[in-house]
Amino acid sequence: MVKDILARELRVVFCGINPGLSSAGTGFPFAHPANRFWKVIHLAGFTGRQLKPEEAQHLLDFRCGVTKFVDRPTVQANEVKLQEMRSGGHKLIEKIEHYQPAALAILGKQAFEQGFSQRGAQWGKQTMTIGDTQIWVLPNPSGLNRIRTEKLVEAYRELDESLVVDGL
Repeated sequence: MVKDILARELRVVFCGINPGLSSAGTGFPFAHPANRFWKVIHLAGFTGRQLKPEEAQHLLDFRCGVTKFVDRPTVQANEVKLQEMRSGGHKLIEKIEHYQPAALAILGKQAFEQGFSQRGAQWGKQTMTIGDTQIWVLPNPSGLNRIRTEKLVEAYRELDESLVVDGL
């Protein structure tokens, strides 16, 4: 099982859809070699060095955390059912209300829309919040997502820079 990495006073919590089989097998988030999460968050400025999946707990050193909508691992995220996403969205709100990070970064438009019953999401900062927590929608770093790494870094950097401007 892939456990959440959460604490109070985090700058950001990154929220994936669910663990892939590589993550489920290792117990570490974003563990598939093709997943660009660790590279992207480093290049975007969230971490002082590129962490490895097995170093995930060190995200807390950089005031970052990770969670997911659904605990059930799948080969591909599109195997997750809409009802699982909606249920996961309710649980996610409870987690965020408890931990109160400055920002919640949902990795994927469809994940945001399904998890929170929203439509027409745009990339970036959303008008919806959870208490004082900003919600951002960022592209999913999965290797199955064809977006170029440079574009991922650019999107994630926008969030990092926004938090810096806010003094976080």
